[in-house]
Amino acid sequence: MSKVISCGGTSLLNNICTQLAARCNVAALAFFQQKNDLRHYLRYHYGDHTFEHLYRWNWFDASLLIPYFVVMIILAFYGLHRYQLVYLYYKHKKDAAKEPSLRFETLPRITIQLPIFNEQYVIDRLIEACSQLDYPRELLEIQVLDDSTDETKEVASAICQRYKEAGTPIVYLHRTNRHGFKAGALDEGLKVASGDFIAIFDADFVPPPDWLMKVIHHFAEPNIGMVQTRWTHLNRDYSFLTQVEAILLDGHFVLEHGGRSRAGVFFNFNGTAGMWRREVIGEAGGWQHDTLTEDTDLSYRAQLCGWKFKYLQDVECPAELPIEMTAFKTQQARWAKGLIQTSKKILPRVFQSDAPWHTKLEAWYHLTANLSYPLMIILSVLLMPAMIIRFYQGWFQMLLIDLPLFMASTFSISSFYLVSQKELFPKRWWRTFLYLPFLMSLGIGLTITNAKAVLEALFGIQSSFKRTPKYRVEKRGEKSKATKYRKRLGIIPWIELGIGCYFAMTIWYAWTNENYFTIPFLLLFVIGYWYTGLLSLLQGRFERWRGGGANLDESSPKPFPVGV
Repeated sequence: MSKVISCGGTSLLNNICTQLAARCNVAALAFFQQKNDLRHYLRYHYGDHTFEHLYRWNWFDASLLIPYFVVMIILAFYGLHRYQLVYLYYKHKKDAAKEPSLRFETLPRITIQLPIFNEQYVIDRLIEACSQLDYPRELLEIQVLDDSTDETKEVASAICQRYKEAGTPIVYLHRTNRHGFKAGALDEGLKVASGDFIAIFDADFVPPPDWLMKVIHHFAEPNIGMVQTRWTHLNRDYSFLTQVEAILLDGHFVLEHGGRSRAGVFFNFNGTAGMWRREVIGEAGGWQHDTLTEDTDLSYRAQLCGWKFKYLQDVECPAELPIEMTAFKTQQARWAKGLIQTSKKILPRVFQSDAPWHTKLEAWYHLTANLSYPLMIILSVLLMPAMIIRFYQGWFQMLLIDLPLFMASTFSISSFYLVSQKELFPKRWWRTFLYLPFLMSLGIGLTITNAKAVLEALFGIQSSFKRTPKYRVEKRGEKSKATKYRKRLGIIPWIELGIGCYFAMTIWYAWTNENYFTIPFLLLFVIGYWYTGLLSLLQGRFERWRGGGANLDESSPKPFPVGV
């Protein structure tokens, strides 16, 4: 018996060694073969049938390629959904919310809530903008909900006192603990609010004077529970990073919000630049802080109660974009984790509700979209082995299978953001073509940070609400005060650089095997991981070289440069 096993094991080992040796020989021939002109390339890849039909499937190849294709197919479905949003946007264009169908004969009372936490650089700009809103003062209340732990307390309190003495109906409420974070602050403010409608603005927003009057009359329709307006960007042209960020957000506000709202399916309040009917908040269960996206959580609960939402694409509210890679990554990770937390909490209720099937399906795509980040990690690991294995399968199979999946999962991103820019900037939208490679690369570069956040949400790991720092930087060339709230360096930027090097090796392999068609796609991975990694590491050092320091607050116990 032992001899039989020994003979079988030896035979299997010899078989594996033979296959490996054959593959190494073919790879060596591919590398050392003379590569001199286009005719050789075409003949070598598309005209040489010497090894045709010799490839045979085996368990090792299958164990790598099956997960590879499963991931590609799932990503392709999420990519196709972007096309669906574009389709919904144009199909229901006539249903876009414009002017209110009814108007209040007597204006209702409004409370404006301004939740802040350590926002000393922007709080005066926010309060000044809110004090200039065009609305009867006897029907207006402004609440500054301050959870700050630094000198913002004194700054905000003094500003509120100054405006109150000038006749602005403003109150300052400070909490000594951050229980519930932003959701907790909003809930505490709601308990003493006097308004029937609640408008909310984050610290970096600057609502224009006519914002309230453009929004309030939409609530004359008794079934409207929330109205969301479109974010615009104060510092869009500050840097290359902010320009790419602006395109990403424009895609969300134009096509995601626009497509969903026009089609009559569920969409969400964005946490700021929107207004709620007060009774809706209470009926839906109030502000809850068991997720990091309390706004989306409340939005779905309210819509499950039967309330309708409106999105006003033509009503703008300017805000400040993150100027540092770390701040941007922190913001994106919080949103990614919060949406997955919300999906675990809300999706069972959505599927058990009597909402139409297409509404349930759209809710699934909306709340689970960030699952693509862990899938991208898997794809990154499997890409080079899959490329090596499939080198021996022939170009036709790769073209037949990979190209449609690539077009669905990747090209959809390009078309999605091009359409959004065309809608907003019809005369100069073509400039977006210049940003598309970097836009896709930045999305890839966020994979590590966002995948970590998604996995934490899936496994129930709780974390605090990490705010996005704001520095009141609006114009190119302005110096930021980023050292005040900068976070300490972590290991993730180094991981990103390492993965970028891995993909650089993949490009080298593709080049040596004359697989030139895959190189532009692989370059997106290299640029994305190196750009996010290097910018996370070096932005803080640039500030230190200019005489700054690093943050010494509670979230950064050591003076390290920027990082996540």
